[in-house]
Amino acid sequence: METDRDDGRSPSQLRPLSCARNVLCRAHGSASWSQGDTKVLAAVYGPKAGTKKNENPEKACIEVIWKPKTGQIGKLEKEFEMILKRTLQSICILTLNPNTTTSIIVQLLVCAVNAACAALVDAGIPMKHLAVAICCCLAEDGYVILDPTKLEEQKMRGFACLVFPNSVASVLPEGSSHVEGEPMEHGIITSVTHGVMSVEEYLKCLERGRAASAKLSDFLRRSLQSQLPSDSSKAA
Repeated sequence: METDRDDGRSPSQLRPLSCARNVLCRAHGSASWSQGDTKVLAAVYGPKAGTKKNENPEKACIEVIWKPKTGQIGKLEKEFEMILKRTLQSICILTLNPNTTTSIIVQLLVCAVNAACAALVDAGIPMKHLAVAICCCLAEDGYVILDPTKLEEQKMRGFACLVFPNSVASVLPEGSSHVEGEPMEHGIITSVTHGVMSVEEYLKCLERGRAASAKLSDFLRRSLQSQLPSDSSKAA
């Protein structure tokens, strides 16, 4: 029996998606990402000369600054900064702009990944490929639901934030399914879990999340393609 949701969605149904680039005039790149009532802004500044302490000067440095909606940044926000930094480092080409720092300012983990990718594209930062993120929640009865609202999250006994590479068709030449010799279609970039779930339940989340990532990838690709003229306006 499927779990009933307050907003009437099926367990695997995503909320309405929206993405826009070039939304902040002073940033080198910016994007907004919305899933239902959840909205995130991401701003990119850089590349700027010089790297942060303890970073490799022979590569570009990615800096993530988490801006909570209210209050001061805490331990959880610091953890989110590190998770997002490692995720973005894995998809950006860090050898093209050595000894530089690119700063990304965001909030909200799952939407932040999607917004940050769009903002990096808007800023012209070299990337290996794009990435999309989805949140999967586990109800008390073991049923998996996707893209939970804040209220739904509070009722769940566990959830997983999953980041997948964008669909093969979006980032590779036609007819190719490998990046540097490795297949992409079954890969996962980042996985963060909270609460309690068994290995079997986690694998179920992974299966549902991977299926949803194809829809997110297609939406992200279409959104970025439809907004390509903003690049020429920035260059003017």
